[in-house]
Amino acid sequence: MRAPSHGSPAVILFSGGLDSTTCLAQARADGHRCHALSFDYGQRHTAELTAARHIAASAGVAEHKCVRIDFDGMGGSALTDARIDVPEAPSEGIPSTYVPARNTLFLSVALGWAEILEADAIYIGVNAVDYSGYPDCRPEFIAAFEKLARLATKAGAEDGHRFAIRTPLIDLSKADIIRKGTALGVDYSQTVSCYQADDRGRACGVCDACRLRRKGFEDAAIADPTRYWTGD
Repeated sequence: MRAPSHGSPAVILFSGGLDSTTCLAQARADGHRCHALSFDYGQRHTAELTAARHIAASAGVAEHKCVRIDFDGMGGSALTDARIDVPEAPSEGIPSTYVPARNTLFLSVALGWAEILEADAIYIGVNAVDYSGYPDCRPEFIAAFEKLARLATKAGAEDGHRFAIRTPLIDLSKADIIRKGTALGVDYSQTVSCYQADDRGRACGVCDACRLRRKGFEDAAIADPTRYWTGD
């Protein structure tokens, strides 16, 4: 998955997980010069960020930044607070793995970089079909942020510049995402999606992210290349 060195710049929110890696591949297929943006926000493990660095390097992105945001100090989520257990079964309502305002902050940083790069597009791998019910993954949120981007930037206020928030996965099932990524040449064995992966990037197999990922491969009838922790 080698990114083109030419084409218009785009910022891709990139965690190193299944969805964001598919999103990066789609941005590449759309002909963009890809600028990948990851975040160290105090999450339980850094295996996903390690995967992001490796994938970004192999994809030949124009640039890969990792920005630190201290959600750990805020707490309020099972992904950033070790005192809150990661749920291992589907829950009613918004689960404890929701990180307050995460996508709002991530997109805000991406918007700043996009304005500096004079990019027209920001890609984010949100999904409103096979997902955990997070409110900042819905089409309404994306539409609202796209409007904010026009109002909150110099490029938008003075030049009428429009920043497109691209969500190529938003209406796809997890199986369809995997089929799309496979067709685009994504090597899913490099990706890490688990909420509580170990230091080697091996998945727990029981959290919500693992459940959705495993079912996606099963429904797509594609062999699951995920490395699972077996207790050794």
